[in-house]
Amino acid sequence: MNTTCLPLALCALSLLTGCTSAPPPHPVPGDERWLTYAGIDGPGRGKHIVLVAAEQEYRSEQSMPMLAKVLATHHGFHCTVLFAQHDGLVDPTQPTHQEDKPVVHDIPGLEHLAKADLLILFSRFMTLPPAQLAHIIDYLDSGKPIFALRTANHGFLGAFPYEVNGKRVRFGEDVLGGTFLGHHGNWHADSTRATAVEGRQDHPILRGVGDVWGPSDVYRTFPEGGSLPAGCEALLLGQPLLGRQRGGAPNPEKEPLPVAWTKTWTGNRGLTARVFHFTMGSGADFEDEGVRRVAVNAAYWCLGLEDRITPDRSVACVGPYHPLDTGFDYQALGVVPKPVSAYR
Repeated sequence: MNTTCLPLALCALSLLTGCTSAPPPHPVPGDERWLTYAGIDGPGRGKHIVLVAAEQEYRSEQSMPMLAKVLATHHGFHCTVLFAQHDGLVDPTQPTHQEDKPVVHDIPGLEHLAKADLLILFSRFMTLPPAQLAHIIDYLDSGKPIFALRTANHGFLGAFPYEVNGKRVRFGEDVLGGTFLGHHGNWHADSTRATAVEGRQDHPILRGVGDVWGPSDVYRTFPEGGSLPAGCEALLLGQPLLGRQRGGAPNPEKEPLPVAWTKTWTGNRGLTARVFHFTMGSGADFEDEGVRRVAVNAAYWCLGLEDRITPDRSVACVGPYHPLDTGFDYQALGVVPKPVSAYR
């Protein structure tokens, strides 16, 4: 048989049978230090998303694997989940620099950002060794998109060692468009109802998004009387609600503030990246279908796939999802260090 004709023959056979070729292999090797989920088919076919769970309060160690499974199973994205670890275990109880000055955190696998098409970041007060920070800084210069959740706007402690055109970059304010200035409402007591900004209802990230609610409170990211920086496009306004139940009454003392917006970031290579920041996103927030749909749609938008967003694409959890509650009382909440495999 003439083997040079084999690829053409296989292509013809695929057309006749309606079959498609196998998806490209997952770009990250399996390893006990991280989780990988292979996308099979869908609009995300061939795209690789790296999700980072590296905070101590909002149960990202549970929500990021859940979101990765949704993106891989329903949408075809290859996904890799990286975790902050200590002594080889995922450890949300590890202190930050404010509580333990010598602490150095560890997120194994950040080198795989070089193979990522999108970074979904959920970090808080990380103090990383220079080699790991270098992978993040390389990504920020790559022109590839960034999707940041909640505490990521104060995701790295102290002066972030990154400069563009000789000017020190503030990760929250400059890259993401705002950093945490305070809880706009009652911390761990209020909840949030988010609604579309007037005139933005047709934005692709809000396609098919109805009610958006979560038991986390609204963040203030700019001073009273101010606004988001120039270049930010607010999509959702979060109204603080009294109590942590859906349908609670609005907090009469608190006006709605932006909880989701888009912007761009340009690093040292002159390449411009899409940025989406969503200040909701606790583990319990992600039990809400509206929160999950915003997140999935945002992944599409970040990757320039907004024309593939449809209001009926599934955002259903794949398997059980019962996150532990938010907070730092780890013993009462049942939060303990676990191997990566416990989160698969």
